[in-house]
Amino acid sequence: MRKKQDRRSDCPINFSLETFGDMWSLLIIRDIVYFGKKTYGEFLNSDEKIATNILADRLANMEEKSILVKKPHPKDKRKEVYELTEKGLDLIPILLEMAAWGAKHDPQTGAPPEWIAMVKADHDNIVNLIRLTVQNGGSIFVGADSVISKLTAA
Repeated sequence: MRKKQDRRSDCPINFSLETFGDMWSLLIIRDIVYFGKKTYGEFLNSDEKIATNILADRLANMEEKSILVKKPHPKDKRKEVYELTEKGLDLIPILLEMAAWGAKHDPQTGAPPEWIAMVKADHDNIVNLIRLTVQNGGSIFVGADSVISKLTAA
């Protein structure tokens, strides 16, 4: 791990990238926010096929930087669950913007166009709904209490 005095610069973009900026960290955060993943095994089973050593390193790094917190699994004491802290929840708007940018510029995007349009049309309210849902253990697309189910029921 890099020590605080080893920062490359005091630029806020540099700080952000040094804190969470690698691909794997953002994909772990995506998995929590979009798909409700919480355990090491669930992260390991993501489509991108992260290596076990990289996953362990990124989880520890994000814990150290107070983006994630690790807690005992409520049902299986042999496992642990990872949750976003307030600092981690503050990344939700960034993820949404990255998804919108990727959906716009990737001709093979898997992003549902209606979801991207919903976020664009009511960005602030959707960010708040996602934040509250994730804080309560839910996600955008997975589960009975998902953001998408709340929005389509309304």
